[in-house]
Amino acid sequence: MAFHKLRFLVFFLFLFAICVPISINAQNQAPAPAPDACNGIFLSYLYIKGSRLHPIVTNPSLQPYRFESTLRILNNGLEDLKSWKVFVGFPHNEVLVSASNAVLADGTSLPASVGNGTFFAGFPTTDLKTAVETAGDINQMQVLIQLIGTQFGVKDPSVPMPSNISLVNDGFYCPRSTMQGTNEMHVCCTKDPTFKANVTSEEFLPRQSGDLTITYDVTSSYDTNYWAQVAISNHNPIGRLDNWKLNWDWKRDEFIASMKGAYPSVVDTTDCFFGRQGVFYQGLDFSTILNCERSPTIIDLPLSKANDSKVGLIPFCCRNGTILPPTMDSSKSTSVFQIQVYKMPPDLNRTQLFPPQNWKINGTLNPEYKCGSPVRVSPSQFLDPSGMPSNLLAVASWQVVCNITRSKDSHPRCCVSFSAFFNDSAIPCKTCACGCQSNPRNTCSTAASALLLPSEALLVPFENRTRKALAWADLKHLTVSKPLPCGDNCGVSINWHLYTDYSRGWSARITLFNWGQTNFADWFAAVQLDKSAPGFEAMYSFNASLLEMQGVSNTIFMQGLPGLNYLVAENDETDPRMPGKQQSVISFTKKKTPGINVAGGDGFPTKVFFNGEECALPSVLPTNTGYKMVASQSILGFLLAVAVLMLMQQLPWLDV
Repeated sequence: MAFHKLRFLVFFLFLFAICVPISINAQNQAPAPAPDACNGIFLSYLYIKGSRLHPIVTNPSLQPYRFESTLRILNNGLEDLKSWKVFVGFPHNEVLVSASNAVLADGTSLPASVGNGTFFAGFPTTDLKTAVETAGDINQMQVLIQLIGTQFGVKDPSVPMPSNISLVNDGFYCPRSTMQGTNEMHVCCTKDPTFKANVTSEEFLPRQSGDLTITYDVTSSYDTNYWAQVAISNHNPIGRLDNWKLNWDWKRDEFIASMKGAYPSVVDTTDCFFGRQGVFYQGLDFSTILNCERSPTIIDLPLSKANDSKVGLIPFCCRNGTILPPTMDSSKSTSVFQIQVYKMPPDLNRTQLFPPQNWKINGTLNPEYKCGSPVRVSPSQFLDPSGMPSNLLAVASWQVVCNITRSKDSHPRCCVSFSAFFNDSAIPCKTCACGCQSNPRNTCSTAASALLLPSEALLVPFENRTRKALAWADLKHLTVSKPLPCGDNCGVSINWHLYTDYSRGWSARITLFNWGQTNFADWFAAVQLDKSAPGFEAMYSFNASLLEMQGVSNTIFMQGLPGLNYLVAENDETDPRMPGKQQSVISFTKKKTPGINVAGGDGFPTKVFFNGEECALPSVLPTNTGYKMVASQSILGFLLAVAVLMLMQQLPWLDV
């Protein structure tokens, strides 16, 4: 019996000895990992772990959870990946709290809501090298981004994965990402053979176009500090900035020592005194330093400082923060200033240069701009200040591209009313066109439609229109809501009045009302007429021209004549208060626009802009029922007269 057991044990050991090499060999023959199978840019998103957060709520979809994950970008191609940018389609109302080795490409600072997906850009590693030029050094080929944030509604064991990940650099094609298990997704993006690159240099990316571009040029560099020139250039034909404010984030503890052509809105060195800057630069006189904030705000200087030897004498500086569109004055469409920046360890080398991140710019009653991340471009060229016939190159240059946008929560800051010769009523600006308080204390309705007005009531402040509006509603048998609708709350309103309409042409009158406390120097407005703009002939109190926008000539750009280019603020010394006002008539011909229906809608603008800000339009147009009734009554009267005349001729016995 013992012999049989021993023989069985030997046989078992023999089988085990045979099977082990087979299993090892089988492991050696397993499919290659996904990164090895990719000959392009490999992206992966790995969910690591998560946990429930307070507060604990009864609605599962509103319960917050912490998540930790890793985003990986690996260059397995033959060309360097410059200024990489990746989209992650977060679908669970995520709030991103931190992201290592990256910034949000739209300039938003963390923490940030990214529930509709977001774009990441590299910082400080913006470029990824290839295996060929690094002998496979993975640290130069890839970047790992550790993400920490909050998501809602997805509890364990379910995994809150993105809907998709993709590379958004120009010239790459990314298929739909695929899942690897339940907590990882990946995609391999390859060069698009049909893409034609507009590359100006092998070393740098080409400069991009946008509504507004900001160039950050390092003009001189030393071990501990450098001088940079910042140029803000407006390229949008109806974009504008007034009292501009520029913000950015220092990512490596830099601070501003001095400036020319602009100034920090707050002179503050507190962070340097109590931070590691003060420890490292012990011999530096911080009483002369301008700003040590991590997120400084830069403002333009007044005109009086343009020739100041200490803070001025910079071309294109010192205009009170006004940047005009190039269509208005190309010499005033750029603003420039210079800045001296001190660096911190380990960047104490004249070649260790990093631009600030998360750029933002805004103005007063101007469009909203969304700025991308700085992109390294070819060095800018400057004229030699000594007068020599040569150009000087910047040490390094970065470009930030900003485009006009409007967030879903923002409100316009100007509005439009409509009126016409064929209707006694004026359609005022919409209720809460420029926003209302969330709780108006039930004194007015934010949802009710604005009440129609007699035309003269447009000259009266909203709070003084009630009596006129109610009397007009009673006269015209109009419905009145209870409570009455709230006001438009707009600082600037524009009335478009259809003035005449005849067989060969038509005309309109435009009136600008300034109900705010701000004077607008060098104001401009623009109206978009989709069908009738080509018939534009003349404007009589304003300068005006037909403007091409996005390849279509449907916009009329207008500004005040010399001496009339100043829209004053509201005069609150009169009773009732009187707005600042500018007015002009504009005429059109129908030769170039046959078949348009002026009274039916073609004579009213589809978009109106004031100082670059798009204004809120009424949701309805004045009706021309009365106009048609008068015309039909005239025709009926004419036909009746003809019939009577014929009848009189048929009845010779009638003594007339």
